[in-house]
Amino acid sequence: MPSAKKSANSLIKLVQVPSWNDPRGNLFVFEKDLPPFEIKRVYYLTNTVENFSRGFHAHRDLQQIAVAVNGRCRMVLDDGTKREDVWLDSPSKAIYIDSMMWREMHDFSADCVLLVLASAEYDESDYIRNYDDFIAAAKG
Repeated sequence: MPSAKKSANSLIKLVQVPSWNDPRGNLFVFEKDLPPFEIKRVYYLTNTVENFSRGFHAHRDLQQIAVAVNGRCRMVLDDGTKREDVWLDSPSKAIYIDSMMWREMHDFSADCVLLVLASAEYDESDYIRNYDDFIAAAKG
């Protein structure tokens, strides 16, 4: 995965989104090997309710890239043994979320627009929505 930064024991895989900036504004691009999968679905969250968190699930197979194209939010990742968080607070900073990773999104700013690129179309059977079921599957 190009431009990914991850410390040796970290769950967080930050991705630097290539950008071009000039007096007209900023252009951010996902192409070639970024993301490290074929994009099958794109969605975004906006107008999130203040003090309301989202996510609270994992995917068996799905991979994702998430980026706050505006505003900020705090992303929490959990692999069943370790839990870490990171602020998504710049359109040049994305996070790669691998399969079998519990994710939660908290502390959305009022102007947050969270864009997500996904490796597959929506499939309810790929979701693990109960944390105890996730822990059992992660240890499995």
